[in-house]
This record gives sequence, structure tokens and C-alpha cells, in this order.
Amino acid sequence: MVTFISNSPGQTFALGENCSSLASVGSVFALQGDLGAGKTQWMKGFARGLGISGRVVSPTFALMQTYMGGRHTLFHLDLYRLTSQAEIVNAGLDEYLFQPQGVTVVEWPERWFGEGAGALIPRLWRCFRFVQTADLQRRITYDEDP
Repeated sequence: MVTFISNSPGQTFALGENCSSLASVGSVFALQGDLGAGKTQWMKGFARGLGISGRVVSPTFALMQTYMGGRHTLFHLDLYRLTSQAEIVNAGLDEYLFQPQGVTVVEWPERWFGEGAGALIPRLWRCFRFVQTADLQRRITYDEDP
């Protein structure tokens, strides 16, 4: 388990940018953490690391944003507003969780697996956990290998 202490949004962005080197077609990255914990900032850096130059925004209301133009197509899912597997399937998002034709980053993966079910996240996914420890400080933990 790797623990990274970020003392600024810029450091969180840089971690995401560095982690993009772990991405290949079919990769899924799960981001867990409360609102404001730094998930979207990490995602912006991750997209930049893939070579995506456009504006990256949280897809909370759209559920998914697709970004092209980098070395992989990037699917950014935000499951916050969904409450069950059935809603995720009905929204057509499940295909991006298990066999994406690019790279998927999913915020709020516990909406698929249920609260407290972090251990059920597939072993092939890379899971990042974000905890706000001070006003600008975040503790981000993740496994080196999926």
C-alpha cells in the first residue's frame, strides 16, 4: 500500500498525472472519498498525463464524460447520484466498469458494490482512497499493483 500526502491541489493533480502511466486499454481506476476530498483534481491530472488537453469537469450531473485526443479514450464516471446496480445498468454505465474500450475512472464505486464493500472492488481495478486531513491536505492511499 502506497500512502501519498498531498499538501495542495497542485500536488494532487501531479499525482494523478504521474498515475496515468499505469493506464492501458481496459484499465479501471476507482476513486473513493468524500465530497471535496480531491478526486476530481486527481482526475484532471490523470487526463493531462494521458495527453488530454481539454477542460476536465466532474460528471456528477451528466454521469459520464468522455475525453478523446490522448493516448487512450478516457471515460470519467461519477456514480454519486445513483443508488443501486440497477440504476447504473439502466443508465448504460456498467459496460465502462468491466470491459471499457479505453480507460475508465469511476468516482463513488461503492454505489455499485454497496457501502462498506470496498473489499469487493475487483482486483484488476486500481483503487485510490482520498481522505481530507486538513484544509488543503489529503491522504491518498493506493496499491502499487492491482
